[in-house]
Amino acid sequence: MTDLIRLDLVDLGLAVGLMAIAIGLSAWEKLGLELNLAIVTGRTILQLLVLGYVLDFIFALDNPWAVLAILAIILTITAIVARNRISQKIPSVLPLVWGAILISTALTVLYTNFLIIQPDRWYEPRYIIPLAGIILGNAMNAAAISGERLVSTINAQPLEIETHLSLGATPQQAVSQYRKEAIRAAFLPTLNQMMLIGMVAIPGITTGQLLAGIRPLDAISYEILIIFMVAIANLLTTILVTKGLMRQFFNFADQLVR
Repeated sequence: MTDLIRLDLVDLGLAVGLMAIAIGLSAWEKLGLELNLAIVTGRTILQLLVLGYVLDFIFALDNPWAVLAILAIILTITAIVARNRISQKIPSVLPLVWGAILISTALTVLYTNFLIIQPDRWYEPRYIIPLAGIILGNAMNAAAISGERLVSTINAQPLEIETHLSLGATPQQAVSQYRKEAIRAAFLPTLNQMMLIGMVAIPGITTGQLLAGIRPLDAISYEILIIFMVAIANLLTTILVTKGLMRQFFNFADQLVR
């Protein structure tokens, strides 16, 4: 493989030029997106530069506590974002989502780390941080979609749920169909991605590895691993989130709380 072609400040400046062209096109077509494009361009640069320096520091530090600390920060941020998309009116949503994402991510990463990759050290930053980061980002979206779907459906169907309860159904039975639909809705993007991956376009992760000089078959091997990690983590996250949220709508007497 050839050596990696590194991008210097001039190259990155030219990359920013792509967004300048996008802003110009927006102005030309009078789309009104100029300010938003300028803001997201600045935020993208700032956030990724900060991430780069933080990861560079963590990699150089090579300390398990530092690795766990950065993962805990990412986990908390993803849980807050997912909570905001689900509901801010239910006080226990944040710890519920935080715990669900933690469990699904930890189980998936531990399985992968100890049974598949098997690095010399379990906390090897170059492996555990990228893998956990990918899982956390996808689990956040899965939690948000399933949680929001379940909450909105229960709020929209109180009479139907109460009818089931009056006929002797348990809370789990009364909202079982809504919960299944919420899980399916959240998991459908993952299924669609798996159905079309490698057929329509080269996946982003594989593209990044190819640009970094990794052999195509090695890059594809990791892509297969990552997509399977995302699938199980997303499914487990939606199951845990919907199960926990369902319980928030019923009191100790199994009555629906509006």
